[in-house]
Amino acid sequence: MNKRIAILCIVTLPFLISCKGKKVELPSVNKPGAVLAEGFVVEPQVESENVEVPGSLLPMEETQIRPEVTGRIVKLNIQEGSMVKRGELLVKLFDQDLQAQMKKLQVQLDISNRTVDRQRDLLAINGISQQDFDLSALAVDNLKADIETTKISISKTEIRAPYDGKLGLRNVSLGAYVSPSDILTSIRQVNQLKLDFSIPEKYAKEIGVGYSVRFRVDGGNKDHVATVIATEGNVDPVTRTLKIKAIVKENHPELLPGVFAKVNLQLGHQSNALMVPSQAVIPMARSKQIILLQKDSAKFLTVETGIRDSVYVQIVTGLKPGDTIVTTGLMAIRPKAKIKITKLNYYGK
Repeated sequence: MNKRIAILCIVTLPFLISCKGKKVELPSVNKPGAVLAEGFVVEPQVESENVEVPGSLLPMEETQIRPEVTGRIVKLNIQEGSMVKRGELLVKLFDQDLQAQMKKLQVQLDISNRTVDRQRDLLAINGISQQDFDLSALAVDNLKADIETTKISISKTEIRAPYDGKLGLRNVSLGAYVSPSDILTSIRQVNQLKLDFSIPEKYAKEIGVGYSVRFRVDGGNKDHVATVIATEGNVDPVTRTLKIKAIVKENHPELLPGVFAKVNLQLGHQSNALMVPSQAVIPMARSKQIILLQKDSAKFLTVETGIRDSVYVQIVTGLKPGDTIVTTGLMAIRPKAKIKITKLNYYGK
């Protein structure tokens, strides 16, 4: 045992003598340098949000043609798919009984008029009383009223086109007995179309009468333009959208009533929008953050975003013009970390 201790002292003694009076330093780990990253300079921009909503093309006017009275069809002038003029006769119902009544009333009116003429002469020489003359004149007025009522009844047997338009398919045949519940055909005003669509309620104040919208029909090859003519008076409480009606003044073969349309709107216009690249925004559990460059250090800021497109997103609060934010290497950066900007980028470049 003593021999082992002696050998250990002989081996370590020269090392202790050589280290005497000197400080022994242990190996150290090198401190990390600045993180290399790209930056983006925030500048005010004029921006709007591209919103695409579904819509439908409809005829400017569309009416189901029904008879006002019950009767048998004696004349049918419905050429399916043809264009008709306003007031053109489409259907005629049986009215011979009404025509006979009209002739009877006209004969009675002629007799009553002659009676009134004779009694007027007698009244002038006091041959009759004023009361008798007034009763005869009243009979004439009653007959005239009956004739007008009969004319109205006859007019109800004639179904005419309410406006210039295109007829749909015919649902009845000549000789059919129809009632007001039967749909004879339909008529559509196709020289002008209307575009119906709805927008989210947050954009309701941005669209009014005269606003121009662009749309493209499903399978279409070009964009078309429509002008807003009216908006609904209130927002739908179920869908939280506002219904819009626009008029299409263009005639194109691909614009047909009933087709689906994709309406493209530029909404949420901002004259001083602070736009940053989408990849610079760090999503958190309850918020969003960006990394602001302060001199050469990183500062994490909580921000609120607004409109966005495929490349940029608007920062509503948290930034000011002229700030520089970090856009790359975000996962490697910690608060107050040193950052070295290798390249500065600008909006649209």
